[in-house]
Amino acid sequence: MPRPRRTQISLEDTPYYHCCSRVVRRAFLCGDDKFSGKNYDHRRSWIETLLFELETVFAIDVAAFAVMSNHLHVVLHIDVETANRWTDREVLEQWHKLFNGDDLTRKFAKGELVEPHEVVRLRHAIAIYRSRLCDLSWFMRCLNEPIARQANQEDNCTGRFWEGRFKSQALLDEAAVLACMAYVDLNPIRAMMADTPEQSEHTSIQLRIKAALKGEQPKKLLSFIGNERAHQPKGIAFSLQDYLELVDDTGRIIRNDKRGAISENSAKLLRRLNIPRDNWLKLTTEFGKLFHGPVGTLQELTHYCEHLEKRRRHFVTSCQHFPTD
Repeated sequence: MPRPRRTQISLEDTPYYHCCSRVVRRAFLCGDDKFSGKNYDHRRSWIETLLFELETVFAIDVAAFAVMSNHLHVVLHIDVETANRWTDREVLEQWHKLFNGDDLTRKFAKGELVEPHEVVRLRHAIAIYRSRLCDLSWFMRCLNEPIARQANQEDNCTGRFWEGRFKSQALLDEAAVLACMAYVDLNPIRAMMADTPEQSEHTSIQLRIKAALKGEQPKKLLSFIGNERAHQPKGIAFSLQDYLELVDDTGRIIRNDKRGAISENSAKLLRRLNIPRDNWLKLTTEFGKLFHGPVGTLQELTHYCEHLEKRRRHFVTSCQHFPTD
């Protein structure tokens, strides 16, 4: 039986989560449907456009994404600090980008005077909206529901488009985050939808490579901030160049028609993560099969379960792929 989403989210342990949504009927999310003969590639742009629109509204950053033929992957970073820094009016302005609110919230957002007897109700609404703007379920709801309606309209049908629930996994440490991002970024290569990461359309890795060629990072994605941690802005605590090289090396290895090897620079990054080469390849090719719940070392999994008051540590055997010192 599926567990309530609140029993899977522990911001005390990690702000990073991997989410996956799959279509429930035969029609493809995108790509060619051999049964109907139709092509749905244009739906990829629906997903990507809406994903980044939501990123500007929510206090949630996109670290990685890949839109596949019948499912999509996103790695998200929940930025509670940003949500807490927003003023009351900023919270309402953000919320009203997606939802109408009510007469009271619209009045306050416009700077109009609020009656004393309305203050309690207004504060209650602001607190709810602030919480929702850094809520994983609300983010995925606002992503999946419009796409489902648009696809149903195009297919001239009704009913479910997505499976009943999106799947989410807590990524409990740096190694889990990087392994999951690489797994997501290499999805098109494993599925033979692309030969190289830079040819993988509608993926985060393609955006990062295109920006890197200009000496930049995509503004729409959570940035890599390097190895130094002190006085750094929010971001992924690794070198972008190291990550791109590691993904490229891994992509060459997992393709049967290419010859590749882990370079010395990539090997240094894996040693820093304390992940053996064979474990890394298994993680980036079988991540979805290995993990059906939280991802990380046994120690991090134990802390996660304690904070969520779980009596049992599920998926313990998968922790062996993230060895501790």
